[in-house]
Amino acid sequence: MENKDLAKNIINLVDGDKNIETVTHCATRLRFNLKDDSKADVEALKKLSGVLTAQFSNGQLQVVIGAKVQAIYNEVTNLVSVTETTESKKKASFSISAIIETIAGVFSPTLPVLVGCGMFKAIVSLLTNLHILEATDNLTVLLSMMGDLIFYFFPFFLAVSAARKFKVSEYMALALAAAYMYPTIMEGAVKIAEGGPTALTVLGLPFLFVNYKSTVIPIILSVWVLSLIHNKIDKLVPDFLKILFSSMLVLLVMIPLQLVVLGPIGSYAGTYIAQAIDWFYNVGGIFSAALLGGTRSLLTMLGMHYALAPLQIQQIAETGVSTLLVSALTANFAQSGAAFGTGFALKDKSEKSVAFSTAFTAFLGITEPAMYGVNLKYKRPFAIALGSSAVAAAFLSLFHAGAMVYAPPGLFTLITYKADSFIFVIIGVAISFLMAAILSYFFGVNNTVDYVNEAEETVTEVVYEDILSPLSGESLPLNQVKDEVFASGAMGTGLAILPSEGKLYAPFDGKVSLVFKTQHAIGLISDQLGVEVLIHIGMNTVEENGKGFKSLVNEGDVVNAGDLLLEFDLPYLSQKYNMETPVVVANASAFNRIQTYENMTVSNNDVLMMLEK
Repeated sequence: MENKDLAKNIINLVDGDKNIETVTHCATRLRFNLKDDSKADVEALKKLSGVLTAQFSNGQLQVVIGAKVQAIYNEVTNLVSVTETTESKKKASFSISAIIETIAGVFSPTLPVLVGCGMFKAIVSLLTNLHILEATDNLTVLLSMMGDLIFYFFPFFLAVSAARKFKVSEYMALALAAAYMYPTIMEGAVKIAEGGPTALTVLGLPFLFVNYKSTVIPIILSVWVLSLIHNKIDKLVPDFLKILFSSMLVLLVMIPLQLVVLGPIGSYAGTYIAQAIDWFYNVGGIFSAALLGGTRSLLTMLGMHYALAPLQIQQIAETGVSTLLVSALTANFAQSGAAFGTGFALKDKSEKSVAFSTAFTAFLGITEPAMYGVNLKYKRPFAIALGSSAVAAAFLSLFHAGAMVYAPPGLFTLITYKADSFIFVIIGVAISFLMAAILSYFFGVNNTVDYVNEAEETVTEVVYEDILSPLSGESLPLNQVKDEVFASGAMGTGLAILPSEGKLYAPFDGKVSLVFKTQHAIGLISDQLGVEVLIHIGMNTVEENGKGFKSLVNEGDVVNAGDLLLEFDLPYLSQKYNMETPVVVANASAFNRIQTYENMTVSNNDVLMMLEK
């Protein structure tokens, strides 16, 4: 499908130009903020040729394209005329998902320049470490300048994207960035080390000298505050005086506010965040590294990995290296290795070709084609990749590996990692890639074919178990759930229920294996065949921290089919969350067949699934 045709189809499936509030993109996916999310046909988007998958995550519709996302984005923006409004029709939210969506929305537009400058830094690191060029060589100076463009002047780049995100004047936002980077402030920050004053005091207010180079939080915080006060001040000024006094009054309020309060708070917050990350690694050691390495690909699936970008940049600015980027490196090579091993295991030539080609792009740093096109398709390779990344990240933490430059983790940017641990970085990525490749080759794909031996007939006993519906409501196919982790089957095989009442019952005789602290999810094991079922009530309901839920059982309790296990406030929760409730078999590989009964009205007495073993 041609790029323009694909763009037209995507626009049509999100209900056209009129339903698009904003559209941005990152390295692999289009990110839409829609006026009415319900009008987007996500299932149809997933089936489009050229689209790897589509999902709603953190308040955005994310359409995963892959390496040619820039070309598709250009076609989309040529076809739509998104009207910039000063007020969003969606209510402001301070939830974790809203904050993540905001950070991703601010950083995504800067990504092309961020990656481009990062690659120049990688080239400089390669040339100087191999002594091809000296650090004082004029060519090195020029390449270093090109690499530092965005990192040194980050407040200006973020001012523009933050202004677009918060619907406020880009030029006023640039003025705020200029105040942070003004020579009086920057030179004053340098002279502090020489015993100079720490602030410029005006009318008793200390305008602190802070080095805002490469900072992230201060300018985002300032543009957000600007978006809150700009229109209010503008409305106070009579129309015939607006051109003279409106912008002047805004700057009169904002510049002192940001240089006295917002900037220092943001700068110190960034410093403490970097220190907190170091503390996390120092205290948790290999366990912390393994945790982040093993979950990094899940964050990528949900589009949340860009929320780590400011943390990684801040860490490099404060400490000179980022340990967070190590987890991205091991995750990318693990996804590449898993797709590579799966390619060798597959029999079909076309499937092998897809696996090998996506493995190569993941090897270079773009993992979504391998994740969605291969590893999640066969499920086991994806799980193997998570485990391989965790092991490799834990290994690298022993040698304090870290990236000196923010650049996309892949083959060409390996040289940006600390020289004193570089050999261990090579070993670490080899562990990640080879472990995932070998395990995926042997265990990732089931190519066996069942057959009957006519010469020696054998009789195999087949055992069945029925799983009753734990909820009353409508049963739905699992792949329609608006959460890619469940919809992809990564958590297990099953379906979902849209509940009609707030009561959850035992689906079989067994015991309670797990009750989450927030009581929004429960795990059960059946007595008959050892079926391990996970029931997750609603999407993102963990944010309530237990509010609206009341568990009537504890971990280890014995239950009988039909016992009331948990009550939840459905009217309250459904006002804030999508209440589609996945009911999945976590140990699905232990069964020959799982029959699900979807698109039905069910009660707690109805059979929801049948398992054969």
